[in-house]
Amino acid sequence: MKRILLLGASGSIGKQSIDIIKAHKDELELVGVSVYNNLPFLREILNEFKISFAYYKEYNQELIEEYPSVRFYFDEKGLEEIVKENDYDLLVNGLVGFVGFLPTLRAIENKKDIALANKETLVAGGEIIKKALKENNVTLLPIDSEHSAILQCLNGHYKKDVNRLIITASGGPFKNLSRSELKNVTIEDALKHPTWSMGNKITIDSATMMNKAFEIMEAHYLFDIEYENIEPIIHRTSIIHSMVEYKDGTIMAQLSSPDMRLPIRYALLYPNNLEDENVKHLDLKEALSLDLEPVDYNRFPLLKIIKEIAPLKGNIGSTLVGANDEAVNLFLNRQIGFLDIEKSIIETLKNTTFIKYPTCEELLNTHKEAREYVRKMWNI
Repeated sequence: MKRILLLGASGSIGKQSIDIIKAHKDELELVGVSVYNNLPFLREILNEFKISFAYYKEYNQELIEEYPSVRFYFDEKGLEEIVKENDYDLLVNGLVGFVGFLPTLRAIENKKDIALANKETLVAGGEIIKKALKENNVTLLPIDSEHSAILQCLNGHYKKDVNRLIITASGGPFKNLSRSELKNVTIEDALKHPTWSMGNKITIDSATMMNKAFEIMEAHYLFDIEYENIEPIIHRTSIIHSMVEYKDGTIMAQLSSPDMRLPIRYALLYPNNLEDENVKHLDLKEALSLDLEPVDYNRFPLLKIIKEIAPLKGNIGSTLVGANDEAVNLFLNRQIGFLDIEKSIIETLKNTTFIKYPTCEELLNTHKEAREYVRKMWNI
């Protein structure tokens, strides 16, 4: 029985993780959760599962009295404390944004294995996370469908035989719009992803292709492959989730329906690969479109910029995450336009201090300063 601490339980990844846990009750046990502000959903979980410890955003005496057998954590430091002070086997990090970095690091220091959906953990602090994983002999498994696909394609092969990683991208909801047409897209338009059902933040990141830029950075840290050997490619239908090309010319691809519960299940049950009724199997008798297209870097300038600067490492990732977090937040609040997101990120990169070997504290400060720069840029 694998005991699970699930951070971000009320989000898209969290709810789908709960589906997997319910379907595999003999293998998985949910013992701890974090919920930010969805109090009814937290109560629903506490009533359904035998939860030992839980996080909520602010102190709540009613919760403590209503569930006396649950150890509660609150406020800013609560997420760090819940991963450090309790007994579990696997941390599932489904948090959104830079808030996921420190809980991941503290769980690793607590010698707990990680199933990671929080992109910002590796994008902002990949060097620190890799060092901690090695020092504590901890396993980190990706939940992203692209990285789960790469992991599956690498199984049984040697890293020295890999020529390149090929990360697929749907192109987002605006794949057929010109740059000039993007100036007038609305929030509602941006949230209509063509193949995936995700939270608002990651859906916007998909539309700008920042999500794919982050995934390239994640792949570098997850698989120790140089950036020059990681390439994105457009695949509209999201059936091929990623590929690995080997030096002998072979390309291994992982195909499945576009359902996040499959990579979540793979990470939670690893190294076992069990079936359930949650995920629809592909019907190969149907007509499947597997068309692939090269990325137009003029159409997606953020992707080009990140590929150029990501090898610098240092605090670049923290700057990117901070600027993107704030710009997406402003867009979702209708304070800036869609193309203003990439403008915010580019200007922040030009005007923040580069630190080659940042400490954990410097990464936190960089993220904060990047967010502040974006707000000042738009006089907010």
